[in-house]
Parts: sequence; structure tokens; C-alpha cells
Amino acid sequence: MATLVIKTPGFDNQIIQLKMGPNRFGRGPKNDFQIEHATVSAHHCDIILGDGSVMVRDCDSTNGTYVDGKPVKDASLAAGQILRLGDVDFLVESTEVSIAIPQFDRPMPAPPVVLSDGSLICPRHKGSRATHQCTHCKEILCDACVHRLRRKGGKVLKLCPLCSHACELIGGEKKKKKTLLGFLHRTVKLPFLRQTEKEES
Repeated sequence: MATLVIKTPGFDNQIIQLKMGPNRFGRGPKNDFQIEHATVSAHHCDIILGDGSVMVRDCDSTNGTYVDGKPVKDASLAAGQILRLGDVDFLVESTEVSIAIPQFDRPMPAPPVVLSDGSLICPRHKGSRATHQCTHCKEILCDACVHRLRRKGGKVLKLCPLCSHACELIGGEKKKKKTLLGFLHRTVKLPFLRQTEKEES
């Protein structure tokens, strides 16, 4: 995080770590950083820490705000510069901003129970055998776990309840066997029905 070091004697090289947004500096107790020195005004200045930038804004102080010896009203700060409030010098040690994003680890499920015949037990439904596996997160699921999305005129989509990716049958989809009876049913049924209708009329 962006830091300042007070270099004026009597402050023991005090380190100030800036927070995101405005940081109030002054002699008064209501400031974010109280600088007890006679030349510092009650509310002397604001130092604004943004995304990749540090700005100082003088708040009509009596003895002024300076960057590398030059009086300023508004100015950007860079590492290595000297910021002076009245007679108090601050070394701009760093202007880096580090934003920590918390990580949420999903608890790992227990390993699946394998039965003597090689089939797996669903980790969520202890009495059910696992029939599907997610193609993305590799989670094993029983038939009750799988979310089904029916599309008009299309196949039923089988989706994982954890990541919403497609699921497939463990061992692959089984193809339907083509039988002679099925072939005859598809090819002979329609002409046979038409012939029957003619005979009845």
C-alpha cells in the first residue's frame, strides 16, 4: 500500500500507510492522520489514493503544502518526492496500491464409494448409484442430481447442478440396437395402414 515516512526530527521516522480514497491530514483529532505540529493547520490537506495514482489537495492551510519545495494546491505525488505540510517533511516512499481479492475455495467432495461390481455411489444421495459425470468439473452424479433442460423439437440437455456444463452417461451414451423388427416397423407400417383403410372403406 502507498506509504509516507515523516522525516522531520521528533517524529521518529513514523510510517503512514494510506487507505483507498481521501486521507485527511491535520493537527485536529478528527483527521485520519493527526500531525501534532504548530505549523500544521487543523485540517491541512487531503491525500487521495486512487487506482494507480496519489493526489494531494491543500485545504486552505495557513502555512501551505509543498511538493519538492514548490507550493501546490493540487498535485500528483510520485515515489521519492518530499511532501511538506508547514514545516513537517514527508518522504513519499511508495505510491503502489495493492488490492487483495478474497479467494473462496469450494470444499472438495469426498472420493466416491466404489461397490464390488465396479459401480459408484452418488456422493449426494447415498442410496443411489452414480450414472452420469460432468464433462467440465468431472463431478459424478446420480440420475436425480442431473438437471434436464427440454428444448422444443430437440434433444434433452443434461446439465451439471454445480457448473451447468453438459453431463454424459458414465461409460458413454448407449446406442440403440437396430433390429430387423424395427426396420420392418418403420418401412412396412405406413403402406400396411393405407391398405387396411382402403379395405375397410
